[in-house]
Amino acid sequence: MSLFKKKPTMKEQMRANERDLRKVGRDVERDRRELEREEKKLEMEIKKLAKSPANKEALRVLAKQLVQIRKQKNRTYAANSRITSVASQQKVMHANVKLSDAMGATAKTMGNMNKIMNPAQVAQTMQEFEKASTKLDMSEEVINDTLDDIMNESGDEEESDAIVNQVLDEIGIEIGSKVAGAPAARSDSLATTVRSPMTDEELEESLAKLRAN
Repeated sequence: MSLFKKKPTMKEQMRANERDLRKVGRDVERDRRELEREEKKLEMEIKKLAKSPANKEALRVLAKQLVQIRKQKNRTYAANSRITSVASQQKVMHANVKLSDAMGATAKTMGNMNKIMNPAQVAQTMQEFEKASTKLDMSEEVINDTLDDIMNESGDEEESDAIVNQVLDEIGIEIGSKVAGAPAARSDSLATTVRSPMTDEELEESLAKLRAN
């Protein structure tokens, strides 16, 4: 039957060892209590015999027994200390085993992560992302420069200024008189154009011309 008995796990073995150590410790404690009772009994008998000088040989025998009992009691203290030390060492060993298991699980997890995430592939992906990002920034800059060139073609600036001046004139702001170096008067045709508010159709037409140019 022992051939088919399941081998205990490390945790189960540790618990069994702790039970055995506690049992041994209790046995040692019980033996020491018995020795202490015997020690007190011998001390009382020695005191009684000491009153009679005729019992020197008996006193010598009892004294030897007392010495032996005290030596054995000291051995129980030493044994108990050893049992406590073994129990402590087992706890330390158990903690080390748990730590080893945790480190093994961590190493396995890191190994699985390395299989899933190839560092070289990740580095390549990051480089490709950096290149694509740089290319996108360059493309955006080129598009913006092209739009600026289109919007700033000859004649567009004057027409844009006329529209701005007309809008300012409609809300009662005389920009011409407030700008240093501006002409004191404008032509009647321009003044008429600026002072007369633009209709929605005219504004749409102006914007369409800007887009066409």
